[in-house]
Order: sequence, then structure tokens, then C-alpha cells
Amino acid sequence: MNTILKTLLFEWEERELPSIIEREKNLKKYLNLSVPKNINIFITGSSSKMSSKEIPTELRGRSLEEKISPLSFSEFLNFEKINIDFEKIEYLEDEKVKILSALNEYLMWGGLPEIVLSETAQKREIIQEYYKTVIRKDISERSGIKNEENLKALLLLLLNSTSYSISKLYNTLKSLNYKIGKATLQKYLSSIENSFFLNNNFIFSYKIKNSLQYPRKNYFIDNGFVRSLSTKFSNNYSRLYENLVFIELQRRIDSDTEINYWKDELNKNEVDFVIRKNTEIVRLIQVCYDILDSDTKEREIKGIIKASKKLNCNNLLIINNELEKEEVISGKSVKFIPLWKWLVQDKLQEV
Repeated sequence: MNTILKTLLFEWEERELPSIIEREKNLKKYLNLSVPKNINIFITGSSSKMSSKEIPTELRGRSLEEKISPLSFSEFLNFEKINIDFEKIEYLEDEKVKILSALNEYLMWGGLPEIVLSETAQKREIIQEYYKTVIRKDISERSGIKNEENLKALLLLLLNSTSYSISKLYNTLKSLNYKIGKATLQKYLSSIENSFFLNNNFIFSYKIKNSLQYPRKNYFIDNGFVRSLSTKFSNNYSRLYENLVFIELQRRIDSDTEINYWKDELNKNEVDFVIRKNTEIVRLIQVCYDILDSDTKEREIKGIIKASKKLNCNNLLIINNELEKEEVISGKSVKFIPLWKWLVQDKLQEV
């Protein structure tokens, strides 16, 4: 025990985590009788079994949960010991080349510390081992899923799609001769999300029924999984950009803020991210790799302008590969910013 910091740190390995629940009474006794009130206790672990849903009842109401995400881009730069002079980057070509190279590495392989520090030739193999562990430990064993082949098929469908609905997944799996009911499918999806591997993004609507009925957009905890495991999006920069922005948004928002996506009634126009704080829409964000393509730029602008008018929000941002400027379009000011610059912005700034 560190007597200066007055802190106790417990770290359980995965194989020990189930015994936490079994030793609940002893833990309660220890906390109540053995630990002075002026000492902080930190219980850490790498498994989703450490989530608030799994914490023993004696700890509920007495604990705060802190989720640890893969490295942010700023943390990635520190890990790789890449020093960027941001004050001079606008007019020093070497600095810009350096950060764009770092961004490409981060975009492709993600921010899991072991992957960041490993040699390129080993990265894919390590990611695949992580993936097997997630399937086996955090999803199958934890949720009592016996048919692992069905689970793997579902995960591959999700990794190769940008959105899904229960009905669409059910029909696709059925057509591939996987026997799985809709209730079981829902259980699998919940287990995948509870493992922190997958995040769902619901459509923005003031009607809860619409939010639940429309397809959900799916994002993964780290770009390395998308790059290494998806056959469709492994080199799709647009998908990798959008997944990375979602991860960063999740890192920046607080408990009063929600992320959704938006589509118009005819499903012709879309905005990638609607940022809502309590009941107010505070920002609309489009993510686009090649904004210099005229058709792409027209599509992205059309969507965000229409959403701006519909949702009464004038804080409009388009995150892209290289364009940085502000344009007034249809009476609305639209800000364009390169992904690397948005990623290194101070967290205290607005998302």
C-alpha cells in the first residue's frame, strides 16, 4: 500500500475474475471492516466482467466506473515518440509529412498498445489473437454461447457492413444456412456490445419507436480490427475514417451528450454524426476522406445543410483528408478540417 497516496490497487487477471462474484461476501467484509475510509481502492481488469453490470451488489453505489479505451492519436504519437511542432506544421513540409505518415499508421493499425509497439509483420497476427480471445472469453464463455460458428458468422457480417437490422441479419444468416432465431440473434448482439467490441449508433429521432426500428450503424472499438478482419473495408479509407471519428467522439463526450446519425424521410440525405447535449443539437459532423471529389463534396454538403435546417443547428463540420477552410453555403457556414488536426485538438474544446 502506498501510504502517501493512500490508495489500494487490485488487479485481477481474466482467469481470476469469476471468483470476484463468488467472494462477494468476503469482499464486502474487507471493504467494511478492513479499509479505512480515507483510502481509495482501484479494481482493474482487462475483461468486460469488470463492467458495472458485473460488479457485486455490495460495490454498487460505492464505485465509479472508468472505461479505458485504446490509445488516442495524441497518445499514439507519444507511444511512438513522434514529436510534432504544431506551431510550424503549416509551413514546414517535413512536419506535415511526419504527421500524415503517423496518421496513416494509426488509421490502419489502431491504438491497442501492444499493436502500436510491435513490428509491422506481427501486427495482424496479434490482432487476430485478440479477436479470438474476445470471441472465446468476453462473448462465448461470459454469455454461455455454445454455437461459436453462428457467432463468428454474425461477427463477420457486422465487420463487413456499416449498418444492420435484426431482420436483415436474420435473413442473411438464414440464406447462408445458419440456424439462429431472432431472439438468439438479439442475445448475441447484446453480448458483442457488452464486450465493448462493438458500438451501436441509432438514428436521431424524437420518437423512440423510430430510433429502435431504423437500422443501427455499427462501429468497432479499434480500427485494427476493421483493417485486419474485414474483407470489404480493409483498405476503405472512408470506412476507416468514420470508425476512427466515432471512437474519438466516444472518448470526448460526457454523460449528458449523445451521438446519433440522421437521415431524411426519403433516405436520400444523411449526416454521419448528430451531437446532442441533453435536448439541444450542438453539432453536425460529416466524415469524408476525399472531399476534393466534386460529387462527394456536393453529397456531403447537401446532407449537412438539409439536416442543419431540419434540426436547427448551425455548427457544421466536415472532417476530411486535407481541406481546411470555412465556406458559406446556402446561408450556412460549413467548416472543413483535416482528420489529423481534429484528432489532436484539445479534448476540452467542443467535439
